[in-house]
This record gives sequence, C-alpha cells and structure tokens, in this order.
Amino acid sequence: MSIQQGKTHTAAPKYGRLDADPADVDQAIGRSCDYLFSVQHPEGYWNGELESDAMLVADYIFLHTLLESGDRGRMERALRRMMLMQQEDGSWNIYPGAPGNISQTVKCYSAAKMMGVSADDPRLTKAREWALAHGGAVACNTFTKMYLCALGMYDYDAVPAVPPEIVLFPNWFYFNLYEISSWSRGILVPLSILYAKKPFKKLPPEQGIDELYVGGREKAKLRLRFDRKKWISWRNFFIVTDRLAHWAEAVHLRPLRRMALKKAEKWMLDRFEMTDGLHAIYPAMLNAIIALRCLGYSEDDPQVIRARDEFEKLGIESGPTEDCADPTFRMVPCMSPVWDTAQAITALGDAGISRTDPRMVKAVDWMIAKEIRHKGDWAVKVPNVEPGGWSFEFHNEFYPDTDDTAQVLLALSKVDHPREEHQHQVAQRAIDWEFAMQCKNGGWGSFDKDNTKMIFQYIPFADHNAMLDPPTVDITGRMLEMFAAYGHTQDDKRIKKAIEFIYKEQESDGSWFGRWGVNYIYGTFLVLRGLEAIGVDHLEPQVQQAAEWIRMVQNGDGGWGESCGTYDDPNTRGEGESTPSQTAWALMALLSAGDDRSDSVAKGVRWLLEHQQAEGSWDESTRVGGFKQAIITGTGFPKVYYLAYTLYRQYFPLMALTAYKRAMDRAAEAGAGG
Repeated sequence: MSIQQGKTHTAAPKYGRLDADPADVDQAIGRSCDYLFSVQHPEGYWNGELESDAMLVADYIFLHTLLESGDRGRMERALRRMMLMQQEDGSWNIYPGAPGNISQTVKCYSAAKMMGVSADDPRLTKAREWALAHGGAVACNTFTKMYLCALGMYDYDAVPAVPPEIVLFPNWFYFNLYEISSWSRGILVPLSILYAKKPFKKLPPEQGIDELYVGGREKAKLRLRFDRKKWISWRNFFIVTDRLAHWAEAVHLRPLRRMALKKAEKWMLDRFEMTDGLHAIYPAMLNAIIALRCLGYSEDDPQVIRARDEFEKLGIESGPTEDCADPTFRMVPCMSPVWDTAQAITALGDAGISRTDPRMVKAVDWMIAKEIRHKGDWAVKVPNVEPGGWSFEFHNEFYPDTDDTAQVLLALSKVDHPREEHQHQVAQRAIDWEFAMQCKNGGWGSFDKDNTKMIFQYIPFADHNAMLDPPTVDITGRMLEMFAAYGHTQDDKRIKKAIEFIYKEQESDGSWFGRWGVNYIYGTFLVLRGLEAIGVDHLEPQVQQAAEWIRMVQNGDGGWGESCGTYDDPNTRGEGESTPSQTAWALMALLSAGDDRSDSVAKGVRWLLEHQQAEGSWDESTRVGGFKQAIITGTGFPKVYYLAYTLYRQYFPLMALTAYKRAMDRAAEAGAGG
C-alpha cells in the first residue's frame, strides 16, 4: 500500500516489499521542501515560535504590576490566555497533559488576583483548593517566592539568600560565578540585586494571597528545613550558610555589599551589549529590568528603555481563534533563528536542494554574518582560543553555544557559497573552537567547558534544576556528525574520547538520555546519527541494542512519542502520543543503525506520510480542556521547564523521509547489482 494526501492506493513495491510507494515519498519530500521555503524570512533565515506554559504571561503581569508599567489592555489579553491554560482541577501545569505544578499554580493565581479577579471566582476557588492540597505558597520554588516577596506576598527573610557578594569570588575560587551554568548566571546576577535591594510594593488586601498558606500565613513554616536523616550533608551545610547570610542581612553586616552591587551592575550592563537583552532569554531579561529599577535607573533611562524594548519583543498578539473569541497575548522565552535556520538548511540540503540555490546561499550569508567574534563567558575557562561560533538567538555575543555551532557547521557543509575561502575560514575557526570546548570526559556541554561541580545542586536557591551545564550525549552525538562532515575520523584521539563518553552514558536498555529534547528518543537519535557519521560499525552491540530499544517503544499506530514525564519517571521512557518530530527522530535512529528492512521503519514512514498536510507541513498539537496547545518535544530545564519548537515538526520529518529515501535507493542499487 502507499499513502498520498491521507488516501491509500495499491502500488507495486519498487523495493520488493510492502514499503511506501517511492513516488509518495518523493512527493512528500517535495511538498515539505516547498513548505519550508514558504516560511523562510525575506532576509534568508527561519524563526519558528517557541511555545511555552502559562508562567511567562503570569510573570509578565507580575513585572508590570510591580513596576506600575505596561499596557493594561495587553495585560488583560495575557490574563485571558493564562486562564485558558488552567486545568480542570484548577491547577496550571508545565506541559500539556502534565499534573498540576505548585509554583505555576501559585504564580497564575497571584497574577489573576493582581488583575482584579476575585478570590470568589470559581476558577480561583478551584485553583486555591488545589494549591492548598499541594502545600500552598510555601511549596513554591525560590524564583516564585522572590517575586512574591516584591509584592508583599512572602517574606524576604524566608527565601533562600541570593547575596550579590557571589560576584566577588575570584575565578580560581571553588565557588565562583563561572562554575554555574551560563543561564543561571544571567538569571541570578540581577536576582541578587533584587535580593539586596528588596523591592516592595504593597498591594490592596483583596489582591493578596494569604489564603494560599496552609493554616494561615502567620502559622506557615517558611524557613528551609534541615535534613534530619543525614545531618552531615551538603544540603545541611548550605542551609547553615543560608541562615548565616540571613543573619548578616538582619544585622546589616555587609561590608562588601556596595562593592558587590557595583560589580553586579557592571557585569549585567556589560552583557547588555551586543545582545537581545541579558542572555537573550526571558527570565534573565525580566530580572534585569527589575534590577535596573532597584539600582535607581529611571523609567526613561536608555538602559531601561532598551531592556524593556527587548523584553516586549518577546510578546505575540493573537486575534480571535476557535478557542477564544477575544484576542489574547502570549510571551515566548527567546528567539531561535540561528538554530532553526541551520536545521532547515541541513534538511533542505539533504533533500537534494541544489548547493547553489539562491535561497540556500542567502540563508548561509545570513548565518555567516551572525558568527560571533567576541570572547564571552566561555573564555574564562578556555582563554587561549580564537572565538568563532554561533548563538541560538539573533544577537547573544557573550553566549555562543556548542550545539548551535555544530548545527551551523553542518548546514554550511550543504551549501557552496560564492565566497568559498571566507566560508572555509569561518568554519575552521568554529571547528577549532568546538575542539577547545571539549570537556575532560570527552563530551560537550552547551555553553561552558567542564561545568560539572555537582555540589552546586544542593544550594538552596538552585531548585530550578539547572545550576550546571554538564556534557551531554545529545550534543556530543551532533558533534561527531559535524566533525565527520569536515573529514575527521576515529583516528583522532579527541573523537575516540567522545565515543568512549557516549558508550559510558548508555542506559541499560540501550537508550541514551536526551538533555535538550524529549527525551530518550532524542538522545538515542543523535547518538546513533553521530556514530554512523563517524564510521562506527552498525553491528556494534551498543548500536544494535539502541535500535532494538527504538523498535520496542514504537506505538501501535506506527509512530513514536515520548512525554516530558519521562524526566520525572525514567521507567516510562519512550511512552507518549505519537508526534511528527519524535517519529522522525526514531526513524533516523533506526536508519543510522543500519535498519532499513524492518516493519518498524516501514510503519514509521507510513505514519509520517499519512499525517502530512496538503501544503507539506505537519501538525503537532493537542487539545487539553478544550484549548489547543503544542505538544512539547523540547527541553529547557528537565522537570522544571519545557518548550515546543514549532518548526521541529517540519524539518525533522523532512530529514527522516530523505534518510529513508537514500536508504531505499541504496538497497535498490545493491539489489540491481546483485
């Protein structure tokens, strides 16, 4: 059978078995290419929306309430969207289909009250009942509590201390700023200013959330609790340190505070330069705006204006939809043009688009212009290498990352640029930089080298689960694929070390954990693709065990899917509703493992063909409580924050169908030769 635009018809299988008709595969690839080009920006890049949870609009309301700023109409539209995302049980969650999340629910509840929604509103009544049943405001994470403090809803002396003095630790000191992840630096430095200055805006009683404290606010036990089962532990050490910091705060024993604030301010302002806001990510940008105002910058100061403008650019207005007759407003966590452009070019190049196609050349022109030639935070640990790489966003000069850089290099290898020598120089700089960023254990982290001091996860304010940026197999797998594209082989000791790292990280069932995509399907796909590219034999036991795991977790409908819940419960790995992006990853994993003959592959290809829409795109959404949301296949902070890359559903299926077509063509040629 073969599938064309959702209909089936009988066809003679070209390859001697019941696969999809090659003509259908070709047509699907053609439609997919046409669709991708149709969403290319006139300047040459691609930039898909990053969809997220309700936290962003709740925080948007908090920011403008605290600073008495913003467009009231826009805030009303943000509230409308936030309430659409409430679950039937009254809670808000961090991905569609997930159980309620206490920090998310408290944030959204408080945002609704700031906007004048009555506590007697049935929606808030349900939210309050759910929150109280799950620990109330005290159970929230540090970032949520800190924001609540600024509005008098929580007590500053009860949140984990984030003293600005941390910026004074020298780089050689064990606990220095550059031993935590780059995104945590961007979030925590301005947050430390907020903690030091302790902004406070008293809201009317009817806008407070005292009712979210179990037993009442006066009786709530707000302080961090010691681990009484294990008195000698890093957790208890840091709790003692935290209490000492609070004591010093209370008695005004802060001899270095002025110096620390000056350095934190300078650190932050320096990183405003050549970026789309601090670190070009939502939480850092929001905290930076508050920090500037806490430091005395006026509303019309150029730094505040610029910070606000960059922040508001993350907003998207939406007109009436089938879910809501009134317009809504949402925020995105950041922009992804470099990432999306590199992935799109790679997919189109693999699909056979000419290496000199003007649209491809224009995209490469755009990417080359985005090369980062400035030494950023990464240079603290890697000082003696020439900068050359790419960030995720439009502008983020201090934070190129290894994953984006590897994908850009893969994309550059698909296009013949008229300035061949210049492109070669750009690529070689980036390759040298990538090798310099390799960690001691052979893998690669995303923004920093050897960012692996596990002790930091016990710091009280580290409950956002992202204090570190350790090496991961998904990035390392992409590295192998990229290095292979530029002629590197297993003879290189650095490559051998990377392969050893990957093998050590394999799970007992054959899969690999996915740090930056959901989840084990993502990690396994990138590892197998990298191992194949670098020349590892398909028959290696690690490869075949991984392929068998992929086949075992295929859904009955022929596709693959995996929920974000697998980060909380690894025993559910590989389980979830079939999605185009994850089905594509699984197919590419199998094809990279040498499997072009199994029913699993044939069924997976049929699933992609059946679900392609007439214009060549794929849909990756679900309805929860009557509200249509994107299915999450991207990871921000495991267990804490996830996001949907809306172009994943477009370029990854194209890559998978192209890989399948090449495999079938090779099989046909081998059969003809035999």
